[in-house]
Amino acid sequence: MAMETGDRSRHDVVVVGGRVAGSATAMLLARLGHDVAVLDRAVLPSDTVSTHSIARSGVVQLHRWGLLEAVLDSGAPAIRQVTFHAGGASTCRTIKDKAGIDLLVAPRRHVLDPLLATAAARAGATLRPGVTVTGLRRDGRGRVVGVAGRDPSGTRLEFDARWVVGADGLGSRVARLVGAPRTQARRPGGAAQYAYYDGLPWAGIEFFVAPQSFAGVFPTHHGQACIWVCTPTATAGAARRQAGTRVEAFEALLRRAAPELAERLGGARRTSPVQGVLRQPNQVRQGFGPGWALVGDAGYYRDAITAHGISDAFRDAELLAVALDQALDGGAEEATEALAGYQRQRDQALGEIFELTCQLGAYPPVPRFVELQKQLSAAIDTQATALAARPVPDERLLATA
Repeated sequence: MAMETGDRSRHDVVVVGGRVAGSATAMLLARLGHDVAVLDRAVLPSDTVSTHSIARSGVVQLHRWGLLEAVLDSGAPAIRQVTFHAGGASTCRTIKDKAGIDLLVAPRRHVLDPLLATAAARAGATLRPGVTVTGLRRDGRGRVVGVAGRDPSGTRLEFDARWVVGADGLGSRVARLVGAPRTQARRPGGAAQYAYYDGLPWAGIEFFVAPQSFAGVFPTHHGQACIWVCTPTATAGAARRQAGTRVEAFEALLRRAAPELAERLGGARRTSPVQGVLRQPNQVRQGFGPGWALVGDAGYYRDAITAHGISDAFRDAELLAVALDQALDGGAEEATEALAGYQRQRDQALGEIFELTCQLGAYPPVPRFVELQKQLSAAIDTQATALAARPVPDERLLATA
């Protein structure tokens, strides 16, 4: 149990960032019996920039952790069909049962993130929303031993920890404060923009491939769909300069990338602003150091063109939780070995999809783009099969959660 001492508390692990990577890591560590605190400046439920489709490998994780039913119960539709439009032809496929999964999901982040945070709290993690991290605490040898922060009232807070996990996204303050170097940095990716529409039936996921663009449909809650388009950043910038508004620029890009979809949307209603990101980095950071570790986008970020961010976060959350469980139960040498193993496993697991992401983000000719998409699908299935074969961390606690 955490020992509260006014504005100071002590924990085995403090996780900075309480969305998909942070809450999943905290949930698994708590299920393994560790005292975990999760700090996030956001207060859930709240949204974040994300097209939120979960690949088969991520759905496998939700199933293994006992959370897939809760996601479906939230109203996220079970997606059982994928249609691929390219070169004037359309191919429709039913999602086959592989690795024990025969569906995909694309839950909104204001639903998925609280669901994971609630699961972490039920496992015993302490959630501290509205806390802004202002610095890290170190011992005389420079090892990270805690976090300093403040609550919404401005009260200063201190959290002692044996390990601090940065799960605070692409702009991670933890990564910056520890000086985590980039171990891989590829050419920056392109732009991804999206908005939500309702008023039409959505049969399943759809992909539209065209020269220098990739667009699609992800069905989600309340009969809506996330309609998105990926392009080189220069293309997105030119469209914005030529259009009067962001919405007009988005619609112009969509008409060029997927004219059939754009025409269908004439009978739909846009229910959100257009959101997105430009110049997405493709990078991998060092995953751990004395007293700290990184997970999710804080440690590894790639162009959204492969829609694999949540699935990456789920995979790495489990790898890190298992490594920290070993580190907390061992001495200094065992801890270093365990965290080095986490980084090695993470880097090996992300390698193929990272490479495919970089190639797809260069927008090769349509036939090559389609071939890369087939390779991506095979790589995701391989990863899903490997994850399904792993023992679930503390099966006994999972069964009673």
